[in-house]
Amino acid sequence: MPFPSTNQVLLGRETPKHYGITSPISLAQAKEADLVLTHRLTEALKPYGVFEEELELQRRIHVLGKLNTLVKEWIRDVSETKNLPASVIETVGGKIFTFGSYRLGVHTKGADIDALCVAPRHVERTDFFSSFLDKLKEQEEVKDLRAVEEAFVPVIKLSFDSIEIDILFARLALQTIPENLDLRDDGLLKNLDIRCIRSLNGCRVTDEILHLVPNIENFRLTLRTIKLWAKRHNIYSNILGFLGGVSWAMLVARTCQLYPNAVASTLVHKFFLVFSKWEWPNPVLLKQPEDCNLNLPVWDPRVTPSDRYHLMPIITPAYPQQNSTYNVSASTRAVMVDEFKQGLSITDEILQSKAEWSKLFEAPNFFQKYKHYIVLLASAPTEKQHLEWVGLVESKIRILVGNLEKNEFITLAHVNPQSFPGPKESREKEEVSTMWVIGVIFKKMEASENLNVDLTIDIQSFTDTVYRQAMNSKMFEADMKIQAMHVKRRQLHQLLPNLVMPKRRKHSTEGLRQMNDSSLDLSLDSDNSMSVPSPTAVPATVPTSTPVKCGPLGPPPSPIAAAASQPEAPAVKRPGSPMQEERKRFKSDAEDSAGEKKLSGDTVPTSLTPSPLPTMGPPAAPQTSRQEMLEEEDPSPVPETRTSEDGAAAREGEECTTVEAQVNEDSMSEEIPASEGEVKMEADIKRMVSADLSDVPLLPANPIPVVKNSIKLRLSR
Repeated sequence: MPFPSTNQVLLGRETPKHYGITSPISLAQAKEADLVLTHRLTEALKPYGVFEEELELQRRIHVLGKLNTLVKEWIRDVSETKNLPASVIETVGGKIFTFGSYRLGVHTKGADIDALCVAPRHVERTDFFSSFLDKLKEQEEVKDLRAVEEAFVPVIKLSFDSIEIDILFARLALQTIPENLDLRDDGLLKNLDIRCIRSLNGCRVTDEILHLVPNIENFRLTLRTIKLWAKRHNIYSNILGFLGGVSWAMLVARTCQLYPNAVASTLVHKFFLVFSKWEWPNPVLLKQPEDCNLNLPVWDPRVTPSDRYHLMPIITPAYPQQNSTYNVSASTRAVMVDEFKQGLSITDEILQSKAEWSKLFEAPNFFQKYKHYIVLLASAPTEKQHLEWVGLVESKIRILVGNLEKNEFITLAHVNPQSFPGPKESREKEEVSTMWVIGVIFKKMEASENLNVDLTIDIQSFTDTVYRQAMNSKMFEADMKIQAMHVKRRQLHQLLPNLVMPKRRKHSTEGLRQMNDSSLDLSLDSDNSMSVPSPTAVPATVPTSTPVKCGPLGPPPSPIAAAASQPEAPAVKRPGSPMQEERKRFKSDAEDSAGEKKLSGDTVPTSLTPSPLPTMGPPAAPQTSRQEMLEEEDPSPVPETRTSEDGAAAREGEECTTVEAQVNEDSMSEEIPASEGEVKMEADIKRMVSADLSDVPLLPANPIPVVKNSIKLRLSR
């Protein structure tokens, strides 16, 4: 029976070229059973909307054509205003390039497009954010237009004929931009400013990846599978410390290099095999780094000390080589490695015909996985302000995770990349809010040990950083607020939407997100957080609550916060929940697969391993070394955070949202027993340092009066 992948295998046979920095692990050709499994994999992907219809693809091409025409017209207009000769104006050129998932050919239904506007040397960046922005405003098809000029990589965001597009800008040292320009040419980087080099990097990396894989079609189908799996398992978010689209693409590309003749079904299994056994922090490289003598900073732990602290380095193949995973922390790496091991166990079953591909895409129950959660709420008075505020808060959540990881009483902090609509203060007052949920595992207690855990400074240093950056960028408004609260597993249903909270009595592994038909397609296919629907369709409503206002800048104390401060009734011990049985089953599966032969020949020399940063318990003084570690370059003092008594905050005229919780012996028995993988995960985290936070901005000298979010817990046996 013929399958689409048959020609792909033939292409692999005709390509004797050597790929990657090592020789392949296997050159085995695909068998008929592999082709059958690949066909089944393709069918299993279709309900999730990962394949775009031809009509939609043509619409994207049409929109990009219009945008390219606008760029050429704009560059001609700028050339005329700068009095260039008419002969030059006619040939000046200008072009829109694409990169990311669209350029790789793995974009999904409704996904955004990453684009780059390339202009000649006489067109300035200020022109791009002024006259080109004005030209876009004149277009009827353009909606939701906004410029982010001060970003690390400046960008214009817009919706063009209902297609989301992010446009970067790069000005090359050329008089004209030819149509056949190849951005992989390292010579184009000469005499460019660093912002243009950063903007060019996306296109250069994407093009290099496509040139470094043996078979592009096999690569694309494998990458579609891995991206869907990562989104379903809530580990797809570069900004929150997991992996973004480019990082997943490079891991899949490395797998393709190691198994150049394999088809997608085999490559998916080998992906989990390789990276569940990868000895991090050994870097993943698609090719040997090259030095172009342009004096640009590149990732090199031998030269740059901070590079030695990266926990999961995946190095981009284009010069200047960079680590695409610098946001990864101890917790996020541990979560991802654990998911790799579970993926290996599932694909083992699939290859043995003991399971179907749909099992790989079953969403785990994040809201039953942990006993304790930190809920983060960001709110703003208007939709426009909320959009900017949420973007800033989300970009700094990894700092909060890093703070929590360094607390000696916390073993793991796992942030869910999916965000949720938050409750409103009142129906009369307009307010838009967004919530994130962080699962927390506390240190295992000895039989007679009581723990008093104070997370106030961990929370406060995070909120201070966010408020200060908002003030520095002049985006802060009076009613922009951040609230943090501790919530136990049994209380989550009071705060979270029904669409992600299944009935406790009817545990299901089929997935959490039940959505209606209109949201079946995948959307927002970017490096940021993303919700992925289940193939089922059940509409749901979002409950709201009415917290009491707590101050002009302070967040409202949630009813959950009040509920969490009350002593809990003892939980009833149960002989065994479905989740416990599931964990026992996975443990036995993991033990069965543990004997599989360990990979060799695909590692690079280990870089210097840094010693763990010192851990820290409940704060005893207003100033802590943890805050200094977060903001090494900041010479100004941090505003004091008083945590001893409520009266301290009252003396300063500030409001304080305090959450105190007690966990007695009976309620502790509700904790789901840790599997063998989790125990190892906890041990690994204590040997690792948190992610590099060197991009935290300098704080202004004058402290900002912000609300204190105080979380104090007493964990007792």
